[in-house]
Order: sequence, then structure tokens, then C-alpha cells
Amino acid sequence: MNRTILSGAIILGIELSSCIGQNSVSSQTKKENKMEVSNKEKVVQLLKAIETGAQEPVAYINPNNYTQHNLAVANGLNGFGEALAALAEYPEAPKVNTVRAFQDGDYVFTHTDYNFFGPKIGFDIFRFEDGKIVEHWDNLQETPKNPSPSGHTMIDGATEIKDIDKTDENKELVKKFVADILVNGKMEKLATYFDGDNYIQHNPQIPDQLSGLGATLEALGKQGVFLKYDKIHMVLGEGNFVLVVSEGHFGESYNAFYDLFRVENGKIAEHWDVIQVISPKSEWKNENGKF
Repeated sequence: MNRTILSGAIILGIELSSCIGQNSVSSQTKKENKMEVSNKEKVVQLLKAIETGAQEPVAYINPNNYTQHNLAVANGLNGFGEALAALAEYPEAPKVNTVRAFQDGDYVFTHTDYNFFGPKIGFDIFRFEDGKIVEHWDNLQETPKNPSPSGHTMIDGATEIKDIDKTDENKELVKKFVADILVNGKMEKLATYFDGDNYIQHNPQIPDQLSGLGATLEALGKQGVFLKYDKIHMVLGEGNFVLVVSEGHFGESYNAFYDLFRVENGKIAEHWDVIQVISPKSEWKNENGKF
């Protein structure tokens, strides 16, 4: 893709959003009104614009109120534009493939296979007000070169959203699991959250099955490497999928944990995650914090 086109698209996109902020009605806004673009689709289009350079999706961001929680990106719409401009200078064109997208009230969260500044798997969360994006959180992890011990990638697996009527029930189940097992270490309750040994695992270091999870945690403990969640910040869900955002320790590092669970018949059936070290405050480009 032509890098000049991408840079131009960034500038045009920011100018377009500024015009919207000045009460000008853009053709894109008219198109939204006619086609009733969902918030979920707005996010998918915005993420894809990182790859294509399309300027129209930038108009989905509120130009006067956009809070950024990616600590490597400056706050506001200008910070978003600066990040895209930096990508335009990178010798390899960015790639974006959003595999899963979910909506929970005013929040949209996505699971995406990225390639910018190297291959990454990421979760993104966007909060909307009046149809515009006003806040963004994310977590990124370098894509491993090899599959998991059971042959899975960090992004493959089930995608179909089911059991919408059980969203709240599933969110409560997963929140209790994270609180009991990962925050409070009540390992005696572990088996109650699973259907026997059935469990599909997409963490690149852990095999399938509940017994595989237990064996991995035991092996890490013998090496003096412990996993301890300290606080749950957010629980979002749609149907049989639930995302939990937490912070805590993995070994000596302090991390943000984004865990996506698929629930089936009231039990946890599948898990994906992204773990990112929280950078020192001296390196932050905004003051909003990771969470």
C-alpha cells in the first residue's frame, strides 16, 4: 500500500472529524443515518482503516472527547493520528484481521490479528456515547512463532455468538471463576467451573484440558514463577463469550491480563488471552492509565 496515501488519509480523517465537531454534517454521517451502521461495525471499520488508510471511519471518533488508555499513544484524536502516521513510516504495510467482535451496551470489544511493528494479537475495547467513540483500551502481545502445545494459535477457535439471553449469567460465572481462582487462589473450586477435563486452551504455553492447565501452573510454581491476579477492572460479554480485564503479577513482571472465555452449558469451555507488561509511568504518553 502507498504510504503517502495512508498519511494523506490520516490528515483527511482528522480534518473530517474536526468538521463534524464544528457542527458540519459530513457525507459519511448522512450515510450512517441511512444505513444505521452498528457500533460493532464502526469499530471493525476503524481497525481495518489502520491497514487500508481509509479516512471515513475516523469520523466515528468523537473529535472533542476521546480518552486513550494505550500508554504508548497520546491522548485525543491527535494522538490517534500520530500513531497512524508513525505506522506510515514503517517499511512494512500494516495488516489487520478482526476475528471476533462483540457488543455489551455502550462497549464494543474485539479480538484481532495485527501486523504492525511486527505481528501481534490484540484485544481492543471501545466505549461509545451517542454513536461516537469516546474511550479506548487495548492489550497487545507478540504473536508466537509456534502454536500452543495442543496445536492452537492465539486467535483461532470458535467465533459463533450464541445464548444471548444468558449473557449476564455467563458474565457472572466467569467473573466468579477469575475472582476465586486467579485472584484469591481457591484452587479447590477449580473443577467446579469446567465440564470434567474438557477445556480448549489458546494460551501459547498451556496445553488443552483442565489437567493441562493444572500441570502448567504446578510446573511454573516449582520454578518459582507464580501467576497472581490482583484486581478485576472490567467484565464484558455477549452471549457465550466473556472478556475479563485484570491486572496482576506473572513472575516478577506486573501485567495487564485480558482473558476471553467461551461458556457452554454453564461451564467454561474455551480460553484466549493476551498478556502485556505495564510500562513504567515515566514512559507513558498519556496520563489516563492502563485501566
